[in-house]
Amino acid sequence: MVLQIITNGILQGGIYALVSLGLTIIFGVMKIINFAHGAFLMISMYCTFWLFNLYGMDPYLSIIIVIPVMFIVGMVTYRIIIQPILDAPEESHVFATLGLNIALQGLAVFLWKADFRTVPAASYMPQSIGFGNWYVPTARLVGFGFTLVAMAALIFFLKKTFTGKAIRASAQNRIAAQLMGVNLKKIYMISFGIGLGIVGLAGAICVPIYAVSPSIGSLFVLLTFVVVILGGLGSISGALVGGFIVGIVESTSGFFLSPALKEGVYFVIFVIILLIKPTGIFGKS
Repeated sequence: MVLQIITNGILQGGIYALVSLGLTIIFGVMKIINFAHGAFLMISMYCTFWLFNLYGMDPYLSIIIVIPVMFIVGMVTYRIIIQPILDAPEESHVFATLGLNIALQGLAVFLWKADFRTVPAASYMPQSIGFGNWYVPTARLVGFGFTLVAMAALIFFLKKTFTGKAIRASAQNRIAAQLMGVNLKKIYMISFGIGLGIVGLAGAICVPIYAVSPSIGSLFVLLTFVVVILGGLGSISGALVGGFIVGIVESTSGFFLSPALKEGVYFVIFVIILLIKPTGIFGKS
């Protein structure tokens, strides 16, 4: 029983980590907290749903379309909304991204109504894999695998490619990076695109697990902030650890206490960790 609960928590935490990864990248490079993160997740989930509904495309196969589309959406969003207020006070960042979140949710309700839409489980994949009394949900296991691959690919990109090194340099000291010839506006635009590209991947992975609706992003956005702050804003490995913490706490508290209390439990742990280490587990001052 305990093994089953921990397994569920780890797999769920992997989904949370993948959703949080895009937010971590955007903050780590530009120091902007994107309050429209949940709305972009919702848009990517709708893209996956309509690709399945109109063309019969498997949600996992739709990744090859959704990721590039969300990458372009991210660059356009940065150019139109973020770049003009990049050097403005932090309150401007909050109001701009929060307003964008409300606008995207309203647009989704206008276009697709508030109905919940689902994608049936793939016929080639069982709902779970059983080992005696231990069951592993297949869709969450696949999502966990995509999380590990995405994090490994992102770390390789940031450490081994010229653009990745420029992104890291801009995140560490943007003035020094500019003096070394880094085009800061271009790097920021690419970074925002990468952040939303990861959100596109997360949306495609979430569609077989969660029902799609205009409000689905709101279910994730607060939890996403908890994950990235727990792990440390801007830390890729911190997003994974934060996702595991939230997933395991949510699973265990929901079973041993009450499903209604699970959010309260991980928020209490969230506050305790911040009191001990305000920058998060892997965060830097």
